[in-house]
Amino acid sequence: MATAGKKLTQRVIAIVVIVAVLDRIGISPTVIIFFVVAGFLVWRVMRRSENNETEAVFDFYASAHEILRDDEHPWYGFEIAEVIDRGERVLSSMSDAPPLIYFALGALYHRVGDNENAVENLRCVVDERLTEEHHRVSPSPQLRRYVEMLRHIEREPSVAPQALAAIRSLERARRTRAGILLAESKGGLQQTCIMSGRDETMQVPAKSSPEKDSRIAPSSHRTLSSIMPPPPISEVLRDVYKE
Repeated sequence: MATAGKKLTQRVIAIVVIVAVLDRIGISPTVIIFFVVAGFLVWRVMRRSENNETEAVFDFYASAHEILRDDEHPWYGFEIAEVIDRGERVLSSMSDAPPLIYFALGALYHRVGDNENAVENLRCVVDERLTEEHHRVSPSPQLRRYVEMLRHIEREPSVAPQALAAIRSLERARRTRAGILLAESKGGLQQTCIMSGRDETMQVPAKSSPEKDSRIAPSSHRTLSSIMPPPPISEVLRDVYKE
């Protein structure tokens, strides 16, 4: 919070200096007030948008935790799909997303049986150690805002108790279950590949033997015109009576 107060003080000083310079060069006070108000409104809109993006991360944590904490709860497929979609949007909005987002997404994909996407996300947590927090030394603005809000929630749990409980639960699951979920997803993916190979083999038609082909070859070349119909019965009777 001290850092945020310091930044606000710096912005106020900068605005005062700019207003003083504009007044010094003879700009109308009405114009100065207009630009100050417009600048303040733009800053508020941008700040609100940034806060909404950061809050979306913690909302995703809460929703993911609610689904993952009870495997026997009858969640509808579209409910889980909507939470996964929100997580994907959060992930795409951050160039250096925290590892917990990858774990939560991977666990949700594992829950619905999407082994390919589960492996893709869980591998970032288990195999790629560069995604761990202590390797993030050059954060993006999005990650910095995320960490500031996270520390604020940790220091004052009453601000967002549900989000904090979800984060702690997901972090415990990440430490104890990430490797297990990854192994299960890899096994399921391999089993799917094996079953797909069997299905393709079963769909291939059996080749006929050369002997069978030689037996049916002559009849296959016969045309309809080469098959002579029998003579009419009247002609047969006429020939018999003549004899």
